[in-house]
Amino acid sequence: MSFARVYSAQPVYLDTVYVSVEADLSKGLHSFSIVGLPDKAVEESKERVAVAIKNSGYTSPKHSSKRVLISLAPATVKKEGARFDLAIALAYLCAADDVSFDPTGILFLGELSLEGKLRPVHGVLSIAQHASKNGFHTLIVPTENAEEAALVHDITVYPAESLEQVVTHLREGVEDALPAQPHTTLHTRTNKHANQVDFGDIRGQETAKRGLEIAAAGRHNIVLYGPPGTGKTMLARAFQGILPNLTYEEALEATSVHSIAGALKETIIVTPPFRSPHHTSSHVAIVGGGTIPKPGEVTLAHRGVLFLDEFPEFDRRVVDALREPLEDRVVSISRARGQVSFPADFILVAALNPTREQGEVRINDLDRERLKKKISGPVIDRIDMWIEVTHIEHEKLYTREERVLESGGIQENVLKARQVQNKRYRSSTKTNASMSVVDIDELAHLSNEAETLLRSAAQNLKLSPRSYHRTIKLARTIADLDTSERIEGGHILEALTYRPKDLF
Repeated sequence: MSFARVYSAQPVYLDTVYVSVEADLSKGLHSFSIVGLPDKAVEESKERVAVAIKNSGYTSPKHSSKRVLISLAPATVKKEGARFDLAIALAYLCAADDVSFDPTGILFLGELSLEGKLRPVHGVLSIAQHASKNGFHTLIVPTENAEEAALVHDITVYPAESLEQVVTHLREGVEDALPAQPHTTLHTRTNKHANQVDFGDIRGQETAKRGLEIAAAGRHNIVLYGPPGTGKTMLARAFQGILPNLTYEEALEATSVHSIAGALKETIIVTPPFRSPHHTSSHVAIVGGGTIPKPGEVTLAHRGVLFLDEFPEFDRRVVDALREPLEDRVVSISRARGQVSFPADFILVAALNPTREQGEVRINDLDRERLKKKISGPVIDRIDMWIEVTHIEHEKLYTREERVLESGGIQENVLKARQVQNKRYRSSTKTNASMSVVDIDELAHLSNEAETLLRSAAQNLKLSPRSYHRTIKLARTIADLDTSERIEGGHILEALTYRPKDLF
């Protein structure tokens, strides 16, 4: 046999392209070529593959007096990275009659070391998700990627440590040398760190804690403002600890995004991601982009928290670019090669010092103008809650009370409110923050008192339609925390207190 074909794949944005790896051996002067728009890493794979085959106990392509041609189809898609090494090696070994198997329905992924060991690659979870829906039943990957791939329960995953192990597994008449990877579950997993801030570590600031509880329950965007040193950053970091763990579907989404971006630090992400980029970060770093568009921080925060400290210090272009993800929960990037949309469903937690003078509490007209130049009206209108974080009385700092953990109790309240919303919307991912106008009309029932108060506030405060609906959404979340079926007057009054007031 002088021709063979096996299958591999590569992620393209958040989609997957299946690659047919074809090997042809013919007589003639020795050569080893790879065609099909390979990048430098793929082009160099012929050197890695040749040595890995030799060190695995087979005849290297370099030692054969044949012309070896590897074709990666479709030829119009640029092939990137070293994930095709394993497939190229197996295609060659099949063409050289060193191994024989039926490649139908099997995908091969993995980079080869010179000694024939398999190294992990990026984007395995996304590939596994698409492969299970497109006729593939088996996925052979490096051992380090197996647990990630096994999150997908509709495909059999085999973890492999070396090329030799894969060949032994595939040979006809040889019993499985690779045990299948058990399906990965999320029940007992956690990504939380031991040094995570607890609300109990923060003295006072009960108003801010209450606001963050509401934001977590309904996934509302929130801004903490006040003088430096009052605990805004600590509150934001403690916020992650009161959010419920991700559902199975959410964990798949978050892990897949981080895997494609090469930012996956844990095998599986089961707690909401917390991203905290520096205020000097570029537009591309925050929003995403590049010649070949890649996810930015807003996408890496998908299903989690995007914390922007010193919010007004971010470039105005970056702040304005948040309008689309805050409204539509996606970010669209257009380049000459086309347009791509990345998911960006996150909770925005921002912190700012509204005054120029250190220690000042009240802001003046110059401060207001400065904030208006940094934060545009449309962005302000898309943020649900504005919480003032004031100085703490020194007496509270001097007391040596026994440390009490507060985050666990608040998280239980948040979880109960989320469960109410899951039943209301018949969805495990939809929350009050994403209510549509139709949802508000059908599901946000106001008492007579609440309706009268809301109408009066809309006229006196000159609320925009978006602000009007935002108030109802916030009140609905507050009512859920109070286990109230209807929105009462007190819920409307509390929701109105979270407006930006004198800031703008």
